[in-house]
Amino acid sequence: MPDVTSVALHTALDGLQARQRAIADNIANINTPHYTANKVAFEASLKRAVASGDARSAATSGITTAKSLEPTREDGNNVNLDEETISNISTGLSYQTVLSALNSKYSMLRTAMGRG
Repeated sequence: MPDVTSVALHTALDGLQARQRAIADNIANINTPHYTANKVAFEASLKRAVASGDARSAATSGITTAKSLEPTREDGNNVNLDEETISNISTGLSYQTVLSALNSKYSMLRTAMGRG
């Protein structure tokens, strides 16, 4: 049975990956009239799931995509390239951090099993 930490890290990777896809879609549609940017959220639900200590709860914590409520330009588009760029950098750094934590966890497990 998987532990809460491993499941939470995998879920975080899934959420960050979904956010990276949304950012890429937003940037690709920056000049599309009436396009509304997408925002991905998962951190709050994952935090609650981890706090509960239940691996199943952490695995099923929700990754939600919602339309941005930011004001639109005259063409009805609300993608802000500066915000998307910063979010992309932040998401990439978070992804690398979570992946590093997961790799460290697996390294410790290999060491504990005498295979490290």
